Amino acid sequence: HHVFESKLPNLGVSIFSQMSGLANEFSAINLSQGFPEFDAPDLLKTQLNYYVQQGVNQYSPSSGVPRLQQQIADLAKRKYAADINAADQVTVTSGATEALFVAIQTIVRPNDEVIVFDPAYDSYQPAIELAGGKSVHIALSAPNYTIDWQVVSQAITKNTRAIIINTPHNPSGKILQPQDIKALKELVGTHNLYVISDEVYEHITFDEQPHLSVLRDDELFAKSFVVSSFGKTFHSTGWKMGYCIAPADLAVEFRKIHQYVTFSSFTPAQHALADMLEQQGEHIDELSGFYQQKRDLLASHLSNSRFKILPSQGTYFLLLDYSDISDLNDVEFCHWLVEQASVAAIPLSVFYQNPPTDKVIRLCFAKNDNTLIEAAQILCQL
Repeated sequence: HHVFESKLPNLGVSIFSQMSGLANEFSAINLSQGFPEFDAPDLLKTQLNYYVQQGVNQYSPSSGVPRLQQQIADLAKRKYAADINAADQVTVTSGATEALFVAIQTIVRPNDEVIVFDPAYDSYQPAIELAGGKSVHIALSAPNYTIDWQVVSQAITKNTRAIIINTPHNPSGKILQPQDIKALKELVGTHNLYVISDEVYEHITFDEQPHLSVLRDDELFAKSFVVSSFGKTFHSTGWKMGYCIAPADLAVEFRKIHQYVTFSSFTPAQHALADMLEQQGEHIDELSGFYQQKRDLLASHLSNSRFKILPSQGTYFLLLDYSDISDLNDVEFCHWLVEQASVAAIPLSVFYQNPPTDKVIRLCFAKNDNTLIEAAQILCQL
């Protein structure tokens, strides 16, 4: 009897699906999965409806609707002073996860090594392994989650092909600083590496700190794929719309693979997004303030709790250290929390290849204010 040999033998149901399932089962307040509780902007919904009714329902060009590509290039110019050629460098994808997958398939060959920082978004490693590569994990630890570039340098071998960075960082809420970009650039230059820069939370940074996009640096961008998400930016995660900006030579190779993954993304949404960028660009500029208010609201309502609040510099996540509350490991604590306290969170250890013993959980604050206050009141009683 032939046993089917899995290409991803160690993967089970993701913790995000598990916790959301438990949240439903126990009617808990769901601060686990990272999606907004509030709706997408009215203009976006109206325009989607408009284009569907107008009959804009057939394939778009594989690399994206030209008008949307141009709006994306204009945004990169406005935000990062980057000169992007829309037609040659911008590829619209069905979500940032697709863009990450395609970028990884584009550069990773069998036996190539890719450096990944843990805690890491869970799609990187499977994509690397499916390309025949090997992910090399460098663990960052609480409470600062800072990268030691000396350690990174020592992890590089003759097989190292790329480094994946994520800033602002899910799940830690850290953002990379100028010295990080400088160190990254030196390693990329010295070892002829590529960079995949996951910047899906690029428009959500706090306390006046700038987002240091790879697009700001011509030299670094020349070796990079920059991945962005309309889902995060426009509260529309269910639309699965994102994009990748890459130098023309890399974009050519990216597009070869993209055309056999989705060929082209959902046409009416691309037109609606182009209108949104063109007519309501201020939505993007208001995002940091919008989420900073939510971060501060949640943090202030947790200030009397026994949790230690870790600093969140960006994203819509807040980390809490629960060591004063429980001796359980973080997975057990999250199960206990959803079952006994009716609040669903995500344990941080699931983002690591070799989990540390940190007692830290992740809360998502992309929720309505009353949801955050209600959850905080429960957490304050622990």
